[in-house]
Amino acid sequence: MTELTTMTSAHQFCTFYLNHLLFGVESQKIQEVVTYREMRPVPLAPPVVIGLMNLRGQVVVALDLRRQLELPERPSNMTPVCLVVRAAGGTVCLLADEVGNVVEVEEQTFEPSPETLSKRLRSVILGVHKLERQLMHVLDTDQACEIQAIGQGQSSGA
Repeated sequence: MTELTTMTSAHQFCTFYLNHLLFGVESQKIQEVVTYREMRPVPLAPPVVIGLMNLRGQVVVALDLRRQLELPERPSNMTPVCLVVRAAGGTVCLLADEVGNVVEVEEQTFEPSPETLSKRLRSVILGVHKLERQLMHVLDTDQACEIQAIGQGQSSGA
């Protein structure tokens, strides 16, 4: 019984990489991970909106996380992966560079976002978990799925 009570403070995250940085999303917020597929462009959409994809009859907006987090563009020879997440505004596809593993972390490894991160990155990160070899940036999916109004700094849900 004591093993079960000590495990209740553990959280599972699906991890992925963007520009060699490790990110994590709480496992229950991930609907599925799918291979990149053809996107339908959305005229006049902000650059972060890559397009719309058909996911078994459901139309899902796809956002480029690199652009959303103001990271360098993905190399042209790298095919992104689609993380289909459940956010406050509905189901959204977030494009990442590579999928990692599912990791389980304890609450005591959690720390606030480092001050060295860019302001934009800190705005969508809940904090970090110190893992054995690197930091896992915990992504706030609701914030990451917000689309900034062009030139206004305001946002609207995806």
